[in-house]
Amino acid sequence: MTTEKFAEARHHMVLSQLRPNRVTDDRVADAMDTVPREEFVPKELRGVAYLDEDLEVAPGRFVVEPRVFGRLLQEANIGPTDVVLDIGCGTGYSAAVLGHLAQAVVAIERDPDLVARASEILERLECDNVAVVEGSLADGNRKQGPYNVIHINGSVTKVPQSLLDQLAEGGRLICVLGANPGVATIYKRQGKNFSPRAAFDASVPELKDLTSSAVFEF
Repeated sequence: MTTEKFAEARHHMVLSQLRPNRVTDDRVADAMDTVPREEFVPKELRGVAYLDEDLEVAPGRFVVEPRVFGRLLQEANIGPTDVVLDIGCGTGYSAAVLGHLAQAVVAIERDPDLVARASEILERLECDNVAVVEGSLADGNRKQGPYNVIHINGSVTKVPQSLLDQLAEGGRLICVLGANPGVATIYKRQGKNFSPRAAFDASVPELKDLTSSAVFEF
């Protein structure tokens, strides 16, 4: 496909997948209409980059289906001065979209080869406000925190307390809890309390790195 055809497919994704699925935030729609999803998937998957499906980009790493990702971003209500932590960024697609919404994004990956791959793509696309850091997903990145928003790429059974602790006052953590289906959930920090709110049903691949982590229970 040509660049123009990919752009056409991307715009169709917004009109046929995001808008009918209650994504009404123009900033979210514009960000997803801007970032070339095909650049972040293996060459053999570029032809299906804009289907409403989870696409595996590396072992255990997925570009989450557009409808779920778009609604999660909308629920997070990311502002232009926010600092965001992106957990399990894979090849960097989520971080690139977040970068269009926030002031700065710190993206975490544990595999150095994946860190290098994501960094190369993001640099090539001139995502200058995004940094990919190697490290434990459950540990996050306290050095650059606290964060206004934390995004977890994939479903988890519980959320690590270590990540919740990195939220700024009033900060939001967005994730999908559970599977078949899971529930898109937004945690908001108020002092030492982390209040979860169920937003909508969603099924996305599990982010297995966080399965056995220390967690926050409610």
